[in-house]
Amino acid sequence: MHMADALISPAVGGTMIAATAGLIGYSSKKLNEEMDDSRIPLMGVMGAFIFAGQMINFTIPATGSSGHIGGGILLAILLGPYAAFLTIASVLVVQALFFADGGLLALGCNIFNMGFFPCFIVYPLVFKKIMGSSFTKGRLFAATTLSAILGLQLGAFCVVLQTLASGVSELPFATFVLLMQPIHLAIGLVEGLASAAVVLFIYNMQPEIIDGSKVSAGAPSFKKVLVSLVVLAVITGGLFSWFASAFPDGLEWSMFKTAGVEELEKPKSPIYGILESIQEKTAFLPDYDFKAEPEAGPAAAEEPAAAAAEEEASWPAVSPGTSVSGILGGAFTLIIALLFGFAVRKRKVVDS
Repeated sequence: MHMADALISPAVGGTMIAATAGLIGYSSKKLNEEMDDSRIPLMGVMGAFIFAGQMINFTIPATGSSGHIGGGILLAILLGPYAAFLTIASVLVVQALFFADGGLLALGCNIFNMGFFPCFIVYPLVFKKIMGSSFTKGRLFAATTLSAILGLQLGAFCVVLQTLASGVSELPFATFVLLMQPIHLAIGLVEGLASAAVVLFIYNMQPEIIDGSKVSAGAPSFKKVLVSLVVLAVITGGLFSWFASAFPDGLEWSMFKTAGVEELEKPKSPIYGILESIQEKTAFLPDYDFKAEPEAGPAAAEEPAAAAAEEEASWPAVSPGTSVSGILGGAFTLIIALLFGFAVRKRKVVDS
């Protein structure tokens, strides 16, 4: 559900960047007040895990579409809403800057849509209400699954509202929303089940992470959680990413069904060209692969179309570039999330 710059106007994009910056500042302040230092390493590791998880698009049967986890509600359950928002922001910044996944103008929209709703709306008003003070595995499974579905539904609806506010006439509101909500309902169900599986896996090893109790960073069980998540992140980003669905994601699918194209042409405003130029320079692994070398000579132009189509359709898409992207992207996200955490802790020490 990563929005491209062509979907939003500079006014909407700028407003959402400002709103997101405000939420990052607010989250940092709140985290400074109630930070559990033992969760700082968990922020980094979970950021790497979510980055790797978002690389795997799963097919939605009978639709010709695919989806991937958002990860916001999973982060909120494990880290609390403020650390979770900073972590999902880290994931999306790394994706946009280094892998050209989501536009720079749309970065504020993407962080808001995938972070604000699960962290600040669904987590306190749905997940916490369902769980109450009784942390049973049944409640945990139901609360996580339902929360992931609702979080994605709210995020998908906000995408539609943002395109409406931007005046994207190719995506009329009624048609677009009637396509976006059902496909993201299916995607949300898969994300909910996957998130519930991860939450239960961690709950079995270290229940204090889930129920909000004080966690001992030196406890063997906590170290086991961190190591397990690191291993899963490396395997997911480095190997399982080869098996990602080749179908368009829910947003691209909805756009195609609405406007007949998966990508809209960017408006003529200079801001789009400037941001695209910046992204081309920062994205050293665009689309999670090595940059293609420009082909020269008449032979390149005569490559048979059938061979190109066969190569594109090959699955699994075994690619060293994808593996490198998964591992490096996870490492970058881990570092940025840790920097967020340590910066907040340093500020907390100074304030005290």
